[in-house]
Amino acid sequence: MSQWIGLAMLAGVALGAMATGLPVWGVLVSLSAMGAAASVVLDASSAAVLAALPSRLVGLLESDLLQALPLFVFMGALLNRLPLARILFRAALRPFGGARGATLALGAILGPMNGSVSANAIALTRAIEPALAEHEVAPAESVALLSVASTLGVLVPPSLVLILLGDAMMAAHTIALNAAGRADRIINTQDVFRGAMLPAGLFLGACLLLAFLRREPGRRLPIPMLGEAVVALLTVSFIGGLLVGVALGYFYAVEAAAMGAVGLLAAGLLSRQLDLQRLKAALDDTLSMTGALMALLVAATTFTLVFRVLGSDRLVAGWMEAVPGGPLGILGAGLALIFLAAFVLDAFEIIFVLVPILLRPS
Repeated sequence: MSQWIGLAMLAGVALGAMATGLPVWGVLVSLSAMGAAASVVLDASSAAVLAALPSRLVGLLESDLLQALPLFVFMGALLNRLPLARILFRAALRPFGGARGATLALGAILGPMNGSVSANAIALTRAIEPALAEHEVAPAESVALLSVASTLGVLVPPSLVLILLGDAMMAAHTIALNAAGRADRIINTQDVFRGAMLPAGLFLGACLLLAFLRREPGRRLPIPMLGEAVVALLTVSFIGGLLVGVALGYFYAVEAAAMGAVGLLAAGLLSRQLDLQRLKAALDDTLSMTGALMALLVAATTFTLVFRVLGSDRLVAGWMEAVPGGPLGILGAGLALIFLAAFVLDAFEIIFVLVPILLRPS
């Protein structure tokens, strides 16, 4: 009985986030509280396991890897508050065939440091949407273009999403090896970065190719001023070098984030583009985004503990072990399950979000 409560909690996360509009961390914490109450009612001994939650949260927040999160977010906030995003956009117009290609390229450069797709969409919209209107990009196409460019930041390593995924996979792999009594090499964050490089490169290349094919051959693209070209080249070289260095394992994520944050802060102060008001706004953005990410981590950790206390993980593991085909069959079933979950989430989004917008009286 309790095992099925955990599965109902999983479904409740999707439904709650879509139907209520509440933050995901709030939905996770609410469902975790209800699941924990149900577990104690069904089995009073589970309260002792739930008492391990504080130590798990302390261990989570003491992780060295997570120290990179606020630093990367601060880099993204500085790039958005300083005029660097607009300079990079203007400098990328000619090399990438126009406004469409420049938007996608900028999404790939700035996205890894904005924290999430929604944060990247807000930052790109704030910096680039007026320029897209100047280049006569239709509003509907502008929205679609900014949406696609925002997703690139999730794929390009070392994005904050991949850092969190790598940390979660390392913890899960460690638990699995300890349970099986094996001494294999543990998957770490660098493995996740290297694994994401090829898919990210293919997706980015396909997007840039499509944008190049949709360019306007007769449109004269402006030549950037020498000063802007130099600033753009230095910025891209600096940020790109840090991101590639982390992805290839030359730097730790914390080291690269610290170097990037200090470098951009020094550049803003020396160029006198970073005044007290912009610095305060960048710090406000950093605190709000970091707080949202940490709240999501705490909520997810709480949810997984309750999920395991209910025994739902053993139920799912039993189903996966029954899949024919060995490890490849289990991998295929897992990918199919992820695809199905994404499909269902998109369906609910269409029902609860897009349909009411379309049916709204004009």
